[in-house]
Amino acid sequence: MYFQARILFVSFIATVLISIFVIPILKKLKVGQMERDDGPESHLKKQGTPTMGGIIIAMGIIIGTIGGCIYYWNKEPEVARNIVPLLFITIGFGIIGFIDDYKKLILRDTKGLKPAYKMLGLLIISVTYTLYVTSGINLGTETFIPFLKSYITLPMILYIPFVIFVMLATTNAVNLTDGIDGLSASVSAIITTCLTVIAIILDIKEIVVFGSIIVGACLGFLIFNLNTAKVFMGDTGSLLLGGVISAIALYIKMPIILLIIAFIPVIETLSVVLQVVFFKITGGKRLFKMAPLHHHFELSGWKENKVVSIFCLITLILCVVALYSI
Repeated sequence: MYFQARILFVSFIATVLISIFVIPILKKLKVGQMERDDGPESHLKKQGTPTMGGIIIAMGIIIGTIGGCIYYWNKEPEVARNIVPLLFITIGFGIIGFIDDYKKLILRDTKGLKPAYKMLGLLIISVTYTLYVTSGINLGTETFIPFLKSYITLPMILYIPFVIFVMLATTNAVNLTDGIDGLSASVSAIITTCLTVIAIILDIKEIVVFGSIIVGACLGFLIFNLNTAKVFMGDTGSLLLGGVISAIALYIKMPIILLIIAFIPVIETLSVVLQVVFFKITGGKRLFKMAPLHHHFELSGWKENKVVSIFCLITLILCVVALYSI
């Protein structure tokens, strides 16, 4: 565990130092946040705050992963070899988000990457990872059922679409959670910490190392992302974090546990779906003041810090419940 603590610290420090250099560059490039006119009034002052900060998280993760691989290469080369594909998948999701951010913020295309193209990109990465876990390292199709404390073996014909669905759903859910200073990064850090603790219990070393790196990068980014944020992660960061959370959960055979520990991203997604359905059924009425759900609470008078604190507390409590369920 001593090394895992050190690699987390390395990832944290690397992310902080990268942020110090990258944020001024983003400001110089005028890669600024574009706020919705119909959103919370308090968000209008965020107009112009540098975004695309997900590249900072990605760079911190890359540096941490290089350190982890160097450490394990001579001791346990299999651990090092298993970490590398996890990095590639994580960065792959980040690249899809980066393309979207680049079109919006650099090319000034307000529509960004077309939804169909974005989904296609996420699908390609998800299929690649599915092939990796089913054919590359032959993890099997066993899936853990929380509270029942047992595994079920899914037929491959069901397991493959299930894995793809989990990855697509998680990336989009975390993406929707990104909308308040520090919310997505802090919730993702707690979720990843829980998955890392589970990996410690199961003695899956590559996940323990990689999870520690992710947590360190999130914490380093939060130094600059908490209210009042100096930088936002953009789709580059939110899709990256959603991708890595789903990848880790699938690797340790516990995707269903995401329904517990990722409850906040789940209800954020449901709030958007319910808002759209209710709007169509009632001919224009709204179920929430604004979706995703965090905006509803903002418009109800909650400060951003209160929303983040309560959402993080809920996530933390549910992570404890999830650990009990195994």
